[in-house]
Amino acid sequence: MKNLRLKAARAEKDLSQQQLADIVGVSRQTISAIEKGNYNPTVNLCIAICQALDKTLNDLFWPE
Repeated sequence: MKNLRLKAARAEKDLSQQQLADIVGVSRQTISAIEKGNYNPTVNLCIAICQALDKTLNDLFWPE
C-alpha cells in the first residue's frame, strides 16, 4: 500500500526524497520505495523519518 502520508509530510517540510534520505542516512531509492509501498522500513528507520518530519509513528506508519 502506498504511503501517501509520508509523501505529504515530506512535501509539508519542503524536502525532496534525496534531502530526506540524506537526513536519515539511506538512499533516495529507499525513500521512494517506502512511499510506493514496495519496502517495509525497519523500526529504527521509521523513527528516524518521524523525527526528521516532526511526526509520530502513528501519523506516518500505523494503518488507518
